[in-house]
Amino acid sequence: MALFLELLKFTIPALIVFFTAYFLLKMLLDERQRIDRMALRQDAQKITLPLRLQAYERLTLLCDRVSIHNTLLRIRMPGMTVADLKGALLLSISQEFEHNTSQQLFVSETLWRIISLAKSQTLDLVTEAAENLDPQAKAELLVDKLLAAVDEQDAMPPLQRAIMAIRTEAGQLF
Repeated sequence: MALFLELLKFTIPALIVFFTAYFLLKMLLDERQRIDRMALRQDAQKITLPLRLQAYERLTLLCDRVSIHNTLLRIRMPGMTVADLKGALLLSISQEFEHNTSQQLFVSETLWRIISLAKSQTLDLVTEAAENLDPQAKAELLVDKLLAAVDEQDAMPPLQRAIMAIRTEAGQLF
């Protein structure tokens, strides 16, 4: 019994020291890992922030470029028919969007859906405006119908809503 008590005199303090050292080292290592993760996150943000800002800029330009007014100014040529203009508008808007699809990596899924929806609504507007027109008629008929349709849209057209969503999300970075 005396040997057992003697053994406990050394074992209990040794166990207390061991567990104290273990928990202190564990806390120290956990804190170090947290600091390292935070440093990695900050380094990643230094790299991704300029890319995200560039994506917001490019998507804003996309929305501006595929607006009916700007697309008409860019692609309308004398002598075009309704069919020519409709095809050129649909192609131009689709190509602009496809050219910027990689930007979805840097923005939220919600924002990308808003931009995709705005593009689809713009394509639908062109298709609907050309629907009841003679394909061989002068393109000016389609231009007039498109501009009237744009003027009749909601208080904020889809592409303007997309630009506002881009501004909102970009503003959350700061």
